[in-house]
Amino acid sequence: MIKQCRLISEGLKLQTVRANDAAGFCCCRFLLCASGECVKVFSTSTEECIHDLQGHTDLVTGVLLRPSNHLQVYSCSIDGTVRLWDFTDGILIKVRVDSGCLSSVFAVTLFQLVAVHLPQSGDQLVESRELSAVLSNVSSNPADIAFGRGVCTPFSLKEDNKKGGLNTFTCVACHPKDDCIATGHGDGKIRLWRNFNHKKEYTYSTLHWHHNAVSSLCFTPEGTNLLSGGVESVLVQWRYNQESQRDFLPRLGAAITHIAVSPDGALFCTSHSDNKITIIQSCVKVSAVIQGLVKGESVQTDLIVDPRSKALVLNGKPGHLQFYSLQRDKLLYNLDIVQQEYIHELGLEQFEVVKAAFDASGTWLATVEERKQKSAELEVNLKLWAFDEQTQSFVLNTTISAPHEARITAMCFRQATDSQTTMLVSTSKDGHFKAWQLCFSLPALINYLIYSFVCPSWSCDFVGTYHGLVPECCCFSADSSLLAVSFQEVVTVWSPTSWELLTTLSQPPGAIRDLCFGRLSCSKYLLGTTAKNLLCCWNLLTCSLEWSTSMDISLLLADPLSENMAAFCCQAGCTDLFVFKPSEPRPLFSHKAVCSGTVTRAVFAPREKMLDSCEENSQWLNRSQLHFLTQYMDLMTFTTKAEDDRLMASSKQLVIDDSVAMTPFYLLLGKHRHQQQENQDPMSSLSAERTPLPQSSVAIKELLQTPAHVLPSTSFLCSMFVQSLLISQHMTPHSKEIQELM
Repeated sequence: MIKQCRLISEGLKLQTVRANDAAGFCCCRFLLCASGECVKVFSTSTEECIHDLQGHTDLVTGVLLRPSNHLQVYSCSIDGTVRLWDFTDGILIKVRVDSGCLSSVFAVTLFQLVAVHLPQSGDQLVESRELSAVLSNVSSNPADIAFGRGVCTPFSLKEDNKKGGLNTFTCVACHPKDDCIATGHGDGKIRLWRNFNHKKEYTYSTLHWHHNAVSSLCFTPEGTNLLSGGVESVLVQWRYNQESQRDFLPRLGAAITHIAVSPDGALFCTSHSDNKITIIQSCVKVSAVIQGLVKGESVQTDLIVDPRSKALVLNGKPGHLQFYSLQRDKLLYNLDIVQQEYIHELGLEQFEVVKAAFDASGTWLATVEERKQKSAELEVNLKLWAFDEQTQSFVLNTTISAPHEARITAMCFRQATDSQTTMLVSTSKDGHFKAWQLCFSLPALINYLIYSFVCPSWSCDFVGTYHGLVPECCCFSADSSLLAVSFQEVVTVWSPTSWELLTTLSQPPGAIRDLCFGRLSCSKYLLGTTAKNLLCCWNLLTCSLEWSTSMDISLLLADPLSENMAAFCCQAGCTDLFVFKPSEPRPLFSHKAVCSGTVTRAVFAPREKMLDSCEENSQWLNRSQLHFLTQYMDLMTFTTKAEDDRLMASSKQLVIDDSVAMTPFYLLLGKHRHQQQENQDPMSSLSAERTPLPQSSVAIKELLQTPAHVLPSTSFLCSMFVQSLLISQHMTPHSKEIQELM
């Protein structure tokens, strides 16, 4: 069984553990945030993810600390459920409300703010039928909703003021002690509203520092300070009732989208547009950074895997490549490619990384950066990076300015062998493809004579064309003996050693969009997709078309560790996935509507350990795992049911058999007793008699499944449960052993 799961989905939406009374709770230890279909619990000191609260089947939209118990948290989701968790142990517990405590939660559904009554029940799954509408036309953005000390009357502003500013409300925060509401606006202003309980007598004061819309506001727990943030990447701290005094924490790296404060006010947290959370010590310094997969406006490079670290590599911060560990779900580092300071100014054209490729060993990395200014020609730089063993990172080796006369369309490495050096091939809109090789240039030889140190650099070894047509894509065969280059509607096959044109392959009309060589036993096949919605397979032994089929394929890629290929087919606004072998007519696996929109970036990531899957439709996942990026910047993958069960095991709800009294001595001596009973004659030993527990008792099930640190005092436990733990007078030798220990 294949299960689709979201690895790094919608950006980390921050919710800090918040409470009115922090007594008995270590307020600065944990940080909770919604991430896709789960809730992640981070340590504020180590930045590590402690627990992954999994159970929702759709996007988690909110996280809220339970006021009556600071060790439990509610989460709500688009799946229509509200779940209660023990986030310190990472387990799901019952949705149960004590008398006198919180009996309702507020949620936004279909642009309405509703109150949801949480019924008292011992069952884990409870359906709430009591809903009451509170307010209509409510935004689902958490920054647009805040709860204060009482009920207020609506108030409004004109959308545009006389000076041309935007009065649009962008966020809101309520003072924890005073009757004061802070609102952020599209023109960068902050307004503090007072006296709003009196009809048409409310007043407000204005604060202004942000030059663009205020994205988030938050009061500190005592109400002494107001925090604000926006696109400037600066956290501003305003002194309450002394607004002229303010502090700044600049250069946080990306636009601030949300702000939260720990219950004791010792830590501030900001979430950013690049999927990052910054933990700050009282607006003084950054103490920790929790970085998810860096999310920009678009990904222009392909998804590639670093052969050394097995990290996923793609566009990161502007001008950077990010190395992201799929196994640890953590950013390893960012590699600065452009090596220029990025200026946050709208309309300013700056260098962007558009292409990247590794050689098979991970020794070399090739990147392409572009900049197009309105009144100037396109600037293109091709850079070759060598891996440095000492720094365990890539160091710039060669920079080639204007490697082609037009935009580079594709590039790929040839695997180095004993008799052949590493080679890079690039294709361009200028109608040429070029082969680049390592060589010892004259400056390198001079350095060797002077400093006894020689560093090879890259230079052009061959330039190829075909009847003035434009090359779009290129790829090497698995053994690097053939190079395929597509020139619009023609596929050319070259020998990289002699640069002889070996053959050309024809197909029905349509420009070639993707080219892939088969692997292992299917290495004799070359596959390509066309702009006329055709998937073609050529046999290189006969130089003829083996088969073709009509499919609108947006992306075609091969698994480097098997014969499998993946084709993403766009149909009716959704993308379907087909996994197949070039030598077999039927697909190994197909999945309709894996996501909405078009998939244009994907990669097969090799597994650290091969899976032993016995199900036919999941064997294609044994060696590699397929990851793909949706048009909404969601990174997704496929996992088997066995993998999913292992991931859920760590956060699975504790289930204890009600027929067994789970005492400390049972846990201590259970294994010893089991071994002793195996050595004894079954007829010679008598089992200890215990009073059977009432199987239908909700209280007993609740007691056994609730974490120990949240249980009431033992004096409140029922006598029936205490009696069930007592051992009868008919004692076995093992029972006497327990009594002696006591």
